[in-house]
Amino acid sequence: MGCMAERLKSKFLEEEQLVDIVVGPDAYRSLPALVEEAGTGQKAVNVLLSRDETYADISPVRLDSNGVTAFVSIMRGCNNMCSFCVVPFTRGRERSRDAVSIATECRALFDKGYREVTLLGQNVDSYYFVDEVNDEIVTFAKLLEKVALISPLLRVRFSTSHPKDITDDVLYTIAKHENICRYIHLPVQSGSTRVLQLMNRTYTKEWYLAKVDRVRELIPDCGISSDVIAGFCTETEEDHMETLDVMQYSKYDMSYMFIYSERPGTLAQRRYEDDIPEEIKKRRLTEIVGLQNRLSSESNRKDIGKTFRVLIEGDSKRSTDDWMGRNTHNKVVVFPKGNSNFKKGDYVMVTVTDSTQATLLGNLDE
Repeated sequence: MGCMAERLKSKFLEEEQLVDIVVGPDAYRSLPALVEEAGTGQKAVNVLLSRDETYADISPVRLDSNGVTAFVSIMRGCNNMCSFCVVPFTRGRERSRDAVSIATECRALFDKGYREVTLLGQNVDSYYFVDEVNDEIVTFAKLLEKVALISPLLRVRFSTSHPKDITDDVLYTIAKHENICRYIHLPVQSGSTRVLQLMNRTYTKEWYLAKVDRVRELIPDCGISSDVIAGFCTETEEDHMETLDVMQYSKYDMSYMFIYSERPGTLAQRRYEDDIPEEIKKRRLTEIVGLQNRLSSESNRKDIGKTFRVLIEGDSKRSTDDWMGRNTHNKVVVFPKGNSNFKKGDYVMVTVTDSTQATLLGNLDE
């Protein structure tokens, strides 16, 4: 099931004959009929992409949840057509979910004891829903506010943002509501304007850095993370150094970092040669990871001595004597339980006393 099944349907059904049913990302409603068809010995396939499917009336059962944090899908598909990305071809064009159904799901989660929701979409900032019943146009900034107003005890996060779409309205909304987390995932992919154009990212290095400046101006304490690709087609050493320069300037708290891996059916696969040798890709990625590790350590050290409001998510991985939670900047905080009576889902104040590259260590604030 899903977008990978849609892309590899011929391989699964015909070449390797591994499966009886292939279901694309928009075909879940046809599952009963497909199962019935497969029961007769036929191969059952539905990989048609929908122009309007948003899963708006589905209330998922969260089997592996910690009962505190939950993900809520607000849109499907993508219109950006980044040349390295297969999503527009496997998940279809962008369509936004009914804002009322999103708020209803978030409220139901809060009523069940959840204390944090992450609004999910391939590009959440381009969310746009025309609510004809209430005669209202709901932008992403308005949606954020609707969810934040459910309760001050409900934290709100979102992912992922495209730099070109994160507006001042969104930034002002984050700054206005304390329960909207001060954390933005702002993928850069490359620091080279030339490479960004080949990627079809629609912004330049200078424009991206100005967006980082704007985030810092309107939300001075905002945490920022990123995605970085090493070794995209034709990338030179100078291009690579520009990526390191952007990372250094932006001072990301963390990043998701990858070597470029060609995806069949993408614009890049059709237009460009994957011409950077694997050893050069790996060396550049090592340098990117090394810089990010240093930036993450520096960011965490700056938090030593500060006190944060932390949402307890559960026991620490290393010891049941310690709690683990995250602060508004999406940083993991580990602290001793002591003799306190706190439980999962509680907010506590924690003063940071030490840090590692990935974690803040602290004590309950008395």
